[in-house]
Amino acid sequence: MTVPVFEWGHGQVRLPLTPAEVERGQRLGALLRRARGCRSMLDVALASHISPETLRKIESGRVATLAFPTIAAIADTLGLSLDAVWAEISQAERTVEDQSVLPVTRHPSLVS
Repeated sequence: MTVPVFEWGHGQVRLPLTPAEVERGQRLGALLRRARGCRSMLDVALASHISPETLRKIESGRVATLAFPTIAAIADTLGLSLDAVWAEISQAERTVEDQSVLPVTRHPSLVS
């Protein structure tokens, strides 16, 4: 059974993030920091219609599960495609999945 982390308005309960969600959030934050480059956090946040505090939390990996419109707005502001964002944040998950299956190869002496 999962223990709730805390409650907020209207009795909603937030469950703890899984290790995979935490890692995904950290990868997303790193990608956004790199893409932001020398632009100020304030400039990017305002252009994305989010608060600078929200962007700071996302970039630090503290917010791992974002609403799609938030990700889309930040990606658009930074000139990132959503495909590129997804490829980056799901990269480690694919690597783990790929490593769990041994490749199938043909031994030369067995091929006729």
